[in-house]
Amino acid sequence: MHTRRKFIKISSLGIGATAFAGGMAKWAIGSTSPTNISTGSQSLAFGKKVATYCEVCFWKCAGWAYVTPNNQIQKIIGNADDPQCNGRLCPRGTGGVGMFSDPDRLKTPLMRVTKNGEQTYREASWDEALDFIAKKMKEIAEKYGPESMALFNHGSSGKHFTQLLNAFGSNNVTAPSFAQCRGPRDTGFELTFGESVSSPEVTDIRDTRCMVLIGSHIGENMHNGQVQEMSEAIDKGAVIITVDPRLSTAASKSKYWLPIKPSTDLALLLSWIHVLIYDDIYNKEYVAKYAEGFNELKEHVKDFTPEWAYGITTIKPEQIRQTAREMANAAPAVIIHPGRHTTWYGDDVQRSRAIAILNALLGSWGNRGGIFLKEGIKIPEFPRPAYPKPAWSWQDTLNGRYPLAKESITNTIIEASIPEEGKEHQIKGWIVSGTNLIVSIPLKEQLMKAMQSLELLVVVDTMPMEITGYADVVLPECTYLERYDDLRATAHREPTLCLRMPAVEPLYETKPAWWISKQIGERLGLGAYYNYTDFKEVIDWQLKQVGLSLSEMERIGTKKFARKTPVYIDPNSDHQFKTSSGKIHFYSKELEEAGFDPMPKYTAHDQPEDGFYRLIYGRAPMHTFSRTANNRNLVALMPENSVWVNPQVAELWGLKKDQYVWLKNQDGIVSNFSVKVRVTERIRWDSVYIVHGFGHHHKPLTYAFGRGVNDTELISKISVDPIMGGTGMRGNFVTFVKVQPKKEAKS
Repeated sequence: MHTRRKFIKISSLGIGATAFAGGMAKWAIGSTSPTNISTGSQSLAFGKKVATYCEVCFWKCAGWAYVTPNNQIQKIIGNADDPQCNGRLCPRGTGGVGMFSDPDRLKTPLMRVTKNGEQTYREASWDEALDFIAKKMKEIAEKYGPESMALFNHGSSGKHFTQLLNAFGSNNVTAPSFAQCRGPRDTGFELTFGESVSSPEVTDIRDTRCMVLIGSHIGENMHNGQVQEMSEAIDKGAVIITVDPRLSTAASKSKYWLPIKPSTDLALLLSWIHVLIYDDIYNKEYVAKYAEGFNELKEHVKDFTPEWAYGITTIKPEQIRQTAREMANAAPAVIIHPGRHTTWYGDDVQRSRAIAILNALLGSWGNRGGIFLKEGIKIPEFPRPAYPKPAWSWQDTLNGRYPLAKESITNTIIEASIPEEGKEHQIKGWIVSGTNLIVSIPLKEQLMKAMQSLELLVVVDTMPMEITGYADVVLPECTYLERYDDLRATAHREPTLCLRMPAVEPLYETKPAWWISKQIGERLGLGAYYNYTDFKEVIDWQLKQVGLSLSEMERIGTKKFARKTPVYIDPNSDHQFKTSSGKIHFYSKELEEAGFDPMPKYTAHDQPEDGFYRLIYGRAPMHTFSRTANNRNLVALMPENSVWVNPQVAELWGLKKDQYVWLKNQDGIVSNFSVKVRVTERIRWDSVYIVHGFGHHHKPLTYAFGRGVNDTELISKISVDPIMGGTGMRGNFVTFVKVQPKKEAKS
């Protein structure tokens, strides 16, 4: 491949040469705390507490950062008034201080240069870096149009760069969280109920009497509020049913663990629907009042008996019937959990549709203990001119595919970045903010080809993640503990506002995303869209519009508002769902008109060849994807991942506990690093399991480099959901390599 843009290791450049600014936080793993935190008392070492909300995962729990008089962030605790955390943070949240104190942080802007015939980075001033970016963006706009700039983003910073691109004239903004994670779920529920289950999910777990987890790992993916509510529900006697090839943490707390054959979940769901209908135990009053298409659904599932499903799923018929009755007995206080990461096998919208239909048959949506009705508070947008209308948009990159995609598809933006003869809509420049595409995007060859074709690649990050090594310009963002950001206004049981403000001044030469966006925008002549000097002015204005003040929010951090609408459906009301008919759709005319099955069907998926095992990946409560892999506070809790192997398989291969092996997938790709074997009965014999986010090959990540295996490098085969473009990634299989390959790692 032509390497117009070589991968560059960011070693001493920008991460070690610049002096500390603003005072380095010394309290981290292995150092001495200036106060005895274990006593729970506040000593004179604490100077102040500052309102914030967490950026370590999407849950965004509100909290307080405690800052010492000499500007050291000492600890972070939850805000008791926040209904998303109830004053309790997870390990990631309390460990968030490690993001601020990480010695490997990016510290100054870097620009790609050629020196003595070799590509390298050199440190640059902010003015030089921003002038270069603005100049290149203008050139791209003049040659191809502003639409040829795209943004890849994840997290709070993305909103600021979205404003920049929209003002510039492009809406080619994408996030891996849709096509690589929640997209099928959102689409499936929208097709059924007319709306998604939001984020965080509007599941009424604390009052549920029965909850079904099908490939959802509450307790391992953390999701703080749900973990707390699940614990409360179990204490009240709720029945938990977990469907998973692996005995997850949630499965260990369940009354029923159904170790399903991987890729057959839809068959089980259809069988449960069959039992509810044909055993006459569905919620007849709810279905009659709020749903349409029941007769079509009944005919559709007629043959999907538990006996039929047993031959596919390996779940015994009596277990299928018994668990269906548990759901019916608890209804409507029952949840078939929608999950979050739902891009598995390419028919994922239909699987999510089946989950939505089950919830509807049980009367879960809008009832206590099921799925509650969310309510939020609308934050007015700070005054600005109207955005220009792009000549073309991300929808055009679909080229007629994925007709029900409501958000942009990461991989079609990548495709549009690869030049082809006659291709009408082409992307020529990327801004990448807060997402390490190298470990989050499947189809690595396509990604590399696209990056080599770009005329501009800007990466904004706090850490020297792998993606930074491909950038033309690297911009060091300050952490969430060092900046103002948008108000958190999540719709939930109670409308709630949360403030994020800087606990300390940004270290080094790092800057907040709002400042970076504004500076580039002004250089592009877009100053009218940034009619403020400091983002604090925006927050102050917005709070005044809803009857609050910035000074009050700085004092309380979180503000709850009284609801104006019921949290559950009033049975005496004529409740209208947000579908075209106002009813729940068992039979989807929208799918039918788009050329798809109007009701879910089971399709068999590829199975592993002899000697190969399905690669299943997941989460750990100590880490968020690869974002925290270098956080010393969290690395101390979990330094590496391991590969779970069934004892029968371990005996067959002669594998021992804690032995290190390499993994090779069906296409001959071998993992960069070795991984420790965990021999356990908690995994089926036809599968192996690893936690996502490890195996970094970028040496400047001191605490993450070479620790474990990166699952995404082994995902070379995807199954794309034709309905909305989700990239199903669980059709990959691996085998074991016991002898070290010639090259263990890329450098």
